[in-house]
Amino acid sequence: MPRPTAAQLAYGSATVVFSALAMLLLSQTSNGAGIAVIAVAALALGLLVAITAPLPGASHVARRAARRAGAHLPAATGTPAARLPRQRPHAGVSSRTRVSEHSR
Repeated sequence: MPRPTAAQLAYGSATVVFSALAMLLLSQTSNGAGIAVIAVAALALGLLVAITAPLPGASHVARRAARRAGAHLPAATGTPAARLPRQRPHAGVSSRTRVSEHSR
């Protein structure tokens, strides 16, 4: 399992603090059981946010394009752009046609 990045830790921590504060203020609870439930819910939400935060490596768009092309990119490690399948932007159009479009 890869180690969490600083951004993931920051997003998760901020989520725990702000969601716990918001839930405590909205519920106006004062008993221990209610505070414990809110604390557990805030920690679970913070963990969810930290796990789903973007990871370094291949971008979301690159992973989606590779998935459509049939390649498998692990979300945690990504892959360098050089290994991604190359897409020809103008498949089926000759280079002469493309050159003549811009030379007028």
